[in-house]
Amino acid sequence: MKTHMQARWSGFPVRRRAVVAVAFVGVIVGACTSARSDGAAGTSTSAGVVVAHRSGTADVAFAGSLLAVDDKVVGPGFAHATGYTYTGRGGGSLGLAHEIASGEIAPGVFESVGSAPVAIVGSRRSPWYVQFAASPLVIAYNPNGTYGTTFERVAAGRLPLADAFDAMAAPGFRLGRTNPATDPQGQAFVMMVELAQRTLGLPAGIVEQILGPGVTTGGTGTTGQIFSETSLDAHLQAGQLDAASAFRSQAVQLHLHYLTLPAAVDLGDPADASGYAKASLVVPATATQAATTVHGAPLVIDIATVREPAQAADDAAAATAFVAYQLSAAGRQAYAAAGFTLLPATVVGTRSSVPASVLAAVRASG
Repeated sequence: MKTHMQARWSGFPVRRRAVVAVAFVGVIVGACTSARSDGAAGTSTSAGVVVAHRSGTADVAFAGSLLAVDDKVVGPGFAHATGYTYTGRGGGSLGLAHEIASGEIAPGVFESVGSAPVAIVGSRRSPWYVQFAASPLVIAYNPNGTYGTTFERVAAGRLPLADAFDAMAAPGFRLGRTNPATDPQGQAFVMMVELAQRTLGLPAGIVEQILGPGVTTGGTGTTGQIFSETSLDAHLQAGQLDAASAFRSQAVQLHLHYLTLPAAVDLGDPADASGYAKASLVVPATATQAATTVHGAPLVIDIATVREPAQAADDAAAATAFVAYQLSAAGRQAYAAAGFTLLPATVVGTRSSVPASVLAAVRASG
């Protein structure tokens, strides 16, 4: 599965972006309803229905891998459908979770990869969350790089997948990944290589050959491989890397060349959860938490509202409306078109705290 590489979405590395309810987006992935401004102050028209502009803002903090689909599709679609304003910010899920928990940032909605970041935010701020999609890992690669021919032949089935891992272990191979201390994708990529070593029969020691010494025991490994999640793909597309960690959704949205991994390795199938748990790594201590050991788990997308004492009622209503929209047919289909695997929406936590509109969207998702 691959397509010719195209220029990345302009402005992709930017950490924070805003889309106001009156902004027009020409095409919202076919799943989303078309909408237009009707020219009248305070109203917009969506599918023939007049929608009043509302004063609340849905401030959404999301994993960096969700930036393109949220900022270009779901956010604008939500704004046109509801009349609320949408604002998004992207970053590593774990890093964002710690910023929310410490009060450094105060979004109304948090979308993470994996449930660990939601747990960091805490039950007082997020007593519930909904799992609704998964995003398997892939290996994105530069077809014009030194090892491009090898990866192209692996992608075409003319070489075994093990050859791609042998290439990544070669001296001078330029690999990019995110920081396992702050980002679930960074952790997952390390554990993916562990699982590949076992599943594909790769040589002992290849994990550290590829990622650097100490990567599973509390270090980051080769520091030159570490990039922020919102800039990693740009470095690959610029030809500065031979290959990079990526979620399949990122590769699909950015038209990257990539290698599909077996389900037993890609951490994208909840049915393989017990196998994923056999991989682990130590996340080093930080100023706010002790060192912890994490185990492989399915890369499930979770969404929750975040309670803040000073949150305005209109903003809280906008946050709830955003979650309901994300779980609606339009939001889910936008995620499917962007390369995510849809899962039955499932509430985790205190179900009695879930707003009625969100529960209705969960039930409708089937």
